[in-house]
Amino acid sequence: MRNRIFAVLAIAILAGGGLAYGTYNLVQNQPQPLTATKTQAVVVAASNLELGAALKADDLRVIQFPEGQAPEGVFTNPSELVGRGVVSPIVKGEPVLPAKLASKEAGSGLPPIIPEGMRAVSVRVDDVIGVAGYVLPNTRVDVLATASPTDHNSDTTTKVILSNVQVVTAGTRIDQDQDNKPVQVTVVTLVVAPEQAERLALASTEGKIQLALRNPLDQGNPETPGVKKASLVGTVAKLSTAPRLDTTRRTSKPAAVTMLPPAPEPMPTVEIIRGDKRAQEVIK
Repeated sequence: MRNRIFAVLAIAILAGGGLAYGTYNLVQNQPQPLTATKTQAVVVAASNLELGAALKADDLRVIQFPEGQAPEGVFTNPSELVGRGVVSPIVKGEPVLPAKLASKEAGSGLPPIIPEGMRAVSVRVDDVIGVAGYVLPNTRVDVLATASPTDHNSDTTTKVILSNVQVVTAGTRIDQDQDNKPVQVTVVTLVVAPEQAERLALASTEGKIQLALRNPLDQGNPETPGVKKASLVGTVAKLSTAPRLDTTRRTSKPAAVTMLPPAPEPMPTVEIIRGDKRAQEVIK
């Protein structure tokens, strides 16, 4: 009887312990309630937006940023951005900021991109002048002009006329050749000061221009004298490095000549024959 009581008691203890363990695990595995995080709406680009593009509703979308984590000045409503021009490229998913857009009154296209006091001048180029297609928007170039200041072909000079010029657009357009047939030409648009625009227009009309691509970190403006045809092939007169003959009249006295004493006269000799031998004896 006593053994049965101990057995029932042991079973009760085991059952209670198992039930308590299961209840503990069930409570621990219950998902914890999430604390609500405040967010704010931010307008971002739905695709890559190029320089000069006019924003459309399809170019924009709204995502939620944690409150206080969005960049300063972001927009929350896409409708207030439709129609504004892009003055700096925007990549997909990037928040649209006021600094990358033209004002509402400026519109879109090239005009809003031009800084105040500057002018945009377009020039026709080919693959050579356009540095084999590496002249792209936002790159920096030097402009070289080849022309003759006189009517003589020998005075043709190549010189850097504009330095560190920004390229705003580079693309192709349809033009007409001499037979009025449509041809595709490459056009590069540069942002220059008004006086630089005059020099560029004259160089394009009176001579040939060439673009030299620059490193954007190089802000120097080198001053060059220019190169003529004669100096290019090495026919410019140069100072001779050969020694010159001294044609000046010497005033110094000639060096003294040392006179040697006359050679002594030979002494008289007598030939003596002894048997088959002969000998010369000097008579003193």
